[in-house]
Amino acid sequence: MPIRRIALISFHTSPLATLGGKYTGGMNVFVRETARELARRGIDVDIFTRSQNAQSLRIDPRIAPNARVIQVPAGPEAPVSKRDLIQLVPAFTEWVCNFATTDGGRRTTEDGILSPPVRRLSSVVCRPPYDVIHSHYWLSGLVAESLRKCWGTKFVQTFHTLAELKNQIAQRPEDLESEERLKSECFLCAAADRITASTRVEERQLVHWYGAGSSRIRIVPPGVDTSRFHPLEPGYAKSVIGVPAEHRIVLFAGRIEPLKGVDTLLRAVAVLRGAGQASGRLGQAVDSPYSDLCVIVIGGDPSAQGQRENEEMSRLHELRGQLGLDDLITFVGARDQDTLQYYYAAADILVMPSHYESFGMVALEAMACGTPVIASDVGGLSQLVLHNRTGLRVPSKDPEALARAMETLLTDEARRRMMGHRAACYAEDFSWIKIVDRLMTVYEELL
Repeated sequence: MPIRRIALISFHTSPLATLGGKYTGGMNVFVRETARELARRGIDVDIFTRSQNAQSLRIDPRIAPNARVIQVPAGPEAPVSKRDLIQLVPAFTEWVCNFATTDGGRRTTEDGILSPPVRRLSSVVCRPPYDVIHSHYWLSGLVAESLRKCWGTKFVQTFHTLAELKNQIAQRPEDLESEERLKSECFLCAAADRITASTRVEERQLVHWYGAGSSRIRIVPPGVDTSRFHPLEPGYAKSVIGVPAEHRIVLFAGRIEPLKGVDTLLRAVAVLRGAGQASGRLGQAVDSPYSDLCVIVIGGDPSAQGQRENEEMSRLHELRGQLGLDDLITFVGARDQDTLQYYYAAADILVMPSHYESFGMVALEAMACGTPVIASDVGGLSQLVLHNRTGLRVPSKDPEALARAMETLLTDEARRRMMGHRAACYAEDFSWIKIVDRLMTVYEELL
């Protein structure tokens, strides 16, 4: 039986949200791009996400002609703390179940307003409105497990990050994930019909820490849009983002939160500058081999208000001043993917100093643009970044090791270019067409 309709659950964040925000990142890209590719194959896709703005379209068709983002009214239509979202799961689930069982979720009035729900959560429809449910993140998994009862439809679970691994590297009590999340992830590892893991590393983590059955885990990594992310002439890319052609760029892109390790990057830049000044004539900064260096940090909101709302952003600005790097490091805020490609292509290296990454989609996007990556040797990055081929791996939380790796590539243009070429070739194996082929195999196992 061919797959005709798929429900994607992205409870806490919309695939249409601007990247680099507090809760937006690789998962948003994964949901959006898989939906787009599935729709291209003629499959109807509905993406259910919690509405955070009462002015948003209830049904948003922007992703593709037959892929819809459905904004679910559960709780206040405004941002809610991630720790409080669990309380809204029942209302979200009830609304989705009722919506989708009303003529398969396709009935609307002439003005585009949804018709009233006609089914209760406890009822199971004779013909499921969707062939497969794919839930993203643990909160979505709880929704999917209840929807399976409502519709009689099996579900695939993708976690994207794991609470147990995040807690192992948490630096402050407030960074710890809740016991409720830990228990829910354990529950979902037993309840889901299939689980996808980004890498073999994540598969082993799911088995070891959560007792997941390896027979139900399938390896499906995130992909990259190679029509968007591909090598560009660096001088042209620099002109687009407003950086002088003679400057060398070190780039970071991602959410601004402690586990991303941006402070390690700042300290590594300070080590690099200090070493360069010490080797210069009379110790003058002008003699430093890094006087043309430009370090760009993409993500979050660097404004005064953004710093008030994000403690990590404020801490990083303070650290930049303490290290005397105000002239070297620029926080540019969030950037959409249409702009990101130019930053990647303009950069000499991308740095991912994370303490934990289940995969590292930013690294893959940069490699697709021909930019070598220096990454922490953790999680999915330990498999994604091929050491001495597409980039370099270094221990996490080690500014000196990161500084040495940065020096290695910044001072050896031939090696840097060779790594960039290999990285672009390597990334071609992660096109969304190939990734969705693998996803379809997983979906078809459940029919």
